[in-house]
Amino acid sequence: MLFGCVVLAFLIHVNVGSHEWYAPWQVIGELLKGHIDDPDHPVNNIVWAIRLPRALECICVGGILGTVGSAFQAQLRNPLAEPYVVGVSSGAAVGSAVAMVCGFDAWFGGLGAAACGFVTGMLALALVYGLANRRGVVDVATLLLAGVVIGALLSSILSMTILLAGQDSNRVLAALLGSMTTATFEKDAVLGVALAVGSVVLVRQTRLLNAFAIGEETAARMGVNVGRLRAIVLITGTAMTAAAVGAVGIIGFLGLVAPHISRRLLGVDWRYSLIGSGLIGASLLIAADLIAQRIGGLFQMSLTDVPVGIVTAVIGAPSLLILIRKRG
Repeated sequence: MLFGCVVLAFLIHVNVGSHEWYAPWQVIGELLKGHIDDPDHPVNNIVWAIRLPRALECICVGGILGTVGSAFQAQLRNPLAEPYVVGVSSGAAVGSAVAMVCGFDAWFGGLGAAACGFVTGMLALALVYGLANRRGVVDVATLLLAGVVIGALLSSILSMTILLAGQDSNRVLAALLGSMTTATFEKDAVLGVALAVGSVVLVRQTRLLNAFAIGEETAARMGVNVGRLRAIVLITGTAMTAAAVGAVGIIGFLGLVAPHISRRLLGVDWRYSLIGSGLIGASLLIAADLIAQRIGGLFQMSLTDVPVGIVTAVIGAPSLLILIRKRG
């Protein structure tokens, strides 16, 4: 059912777009026809050159953030954990911003921003992890607090980077607020690989995460290599997050809300809720991007698109509060 929701949201996203609606049979016909690079086929060009890459990017990024958020909450045994809270997103954003300002984003076939984001994201995670580590024991509360503090520090560095960007500041700011306007099939391919490989790695750890949820000491007595499990989850999640942030910027609340919805629907067994969180994250980001496009279409005299990160924050914060209220 969740996979069906993703497919339905994908078709609606491609049908509606930002301005002109197309009938479902029109879109399906153009998808089956293939890309025809001809001005006489405007519907085909719009579907294949603009809407299809954007919808696929939403699926990949939403799936990444939902999956990583669920894995981080399982690993840290805290429902507030997600890439943004532990400082990974902010660290990756700083690297991506520096890459764009310095012109490194065009390196490695256009993957320079993602590469720089991975390096700075890992450094941010290492710093947060080092602050929370006391004689080989990681205090989760300290880790989350350190993540918030380091995230605030990195946000200040990010703001300074944007101010120093000069004429490129608007481009950098728009990119880091969560923009899908630069979606291409090349980006989608990289994000798809990051989602597929990272999800396989994390799903293979779900049985161990179930044991870890009972308690770190209990899991260790059951034969779980706690240090290895933590390293796999955190490094894989950071790499996936860096790819997403490098491609579209920071999208907050998605990695926090999707795991909560998944656990309410599927239970706390991470073998199912982690996969469900990825599917829910993909559906939510498609819906949020569709709303962002329609808002941009309504106010086309003053703007062309609304950053999807703003929409996820406006919708995600109240949704999370409602979930917390119902849980209480």
